[in-house]
Amino acid sequence: MNVARLRPLAYWLLLLVGVAAPVLFPDYTTQIAVLWLMVLFALTWDILGGQMGYNSLGNIFFFGIGMYACAVVQIGLYYDVGMYTSAGRTTHIVFSHSQYFTGLTFGILAGGVVSAVLALGVGFFVFGLRGPYFAIGTLGIAVAAAELISSWEWVGAASGISLPVFPGGPDTQKLFFYFLLFALSFVLLLFLRWLYSTNFGLAINAIRDDEEKAEGMGLHTRRYKRVALVISAFFLGLSGAIFGNMTGFVEPREIAFPTTTFNIFMVLMVLLGGKGTLWGPVIGAVVFHFIKEVTWTYFLGWQYIALGLLIVIIVVYFQQGIVGWLMEKYPERFGIQVAPKEAEAPPRAAGLAAQPGGAE
Repeated sequence: MNVARLRPLAYWLLLLVGVAAPVLFPDYTTQIAVLWLMVLFALTWDILGGQMGYNSLGNIFFFGIGMYACAVVQIGLYYDVGMYTSAGRTTHIVFSHSQYFTGLTFGILAGGVVSAVLALGVGFFVFGLRGPYFAIGTLGIAVAAAELISSWEWVGAASGISLPVFPGGPDTQKLFFYFLLFALSFVLLLFLRWLYSTNFGLAINAIRDDEEKAEGMGLHTRRYKRVALVISAFFLGLSGAIFGNMTGFVEPREIAFPTTTFNIFMVLMVLLGGKGTLWGPVIGAVVFHFIKEVTWTYFLGWQYIALGLLIVIIVVYFQQGIVGWLMEKYPERFGIQVAPKEAEAPPRAAGLAAQPGGAE
């Protein structure tokens, strides 16, 4: 069966699973919501790392910036941010229903826009680097951002910010943020499906295959790289804004800029599923999240050992990922035409045929 024919069905199936999951498994609504966040992480990282060949280690920077931008807008629309985050504040601040949802709406939009604008600025510097220098440079930006915000008293410094309380019951809150994360990840998947089918997708693939040749053919590679970074940053900023409100608390090192957890998970999920494919990051995120939840639940204390072993196995033995392995094993099912091998004569017969009168 050709896999290409099943792709439209896969989107409808994913939509059905996303809508039905919190109804069928209400006790795991939060965990499944984090799964959609993982899917979004993997898809955004693959824009640069898989489709364009620029392996970033600092995408978490835009996630954290979106989280803080949202928090500042939510609070700043109605109160002084410095007063709200002050350790000496004694006034109890309550947000009304309209204030909460208005602030949340503008805050989420601000998270995406601010992250996208910063991505433009970051792109001017980091895209002068390539290979491991690019990866280390982006990681340095994320680490520096966490340290700077940790010392910025106006946004709570290392103590963090408690976000406005959701005006509803716990179950309603879980469902609300669940569907926000699911909708965002599903929209991103549909958007990338369209984007990769355009000339933009061909251009970033050309950069991945051979950037010098792409430039020699007149492709404005720097422009395409910046746009790819902006797209990735925009969706990461939106997800950071939503996740920050879902947790109800923003802290720089462990929640906004977790370089040793979420930041590494992005890369690992894409490698597990298959770089440079649309569904590879989705599959990798689902498999990885399941493994993570099992190890964190039943093997607490050994979870990072399991994570390390998974990294070693993928890097050493499974570099093409799940989708890449399936495409190699069953290319015809993915619509890949494989040229038939030419029949070769046995070496001895070929040698005899080459000599006049050698074969009788």
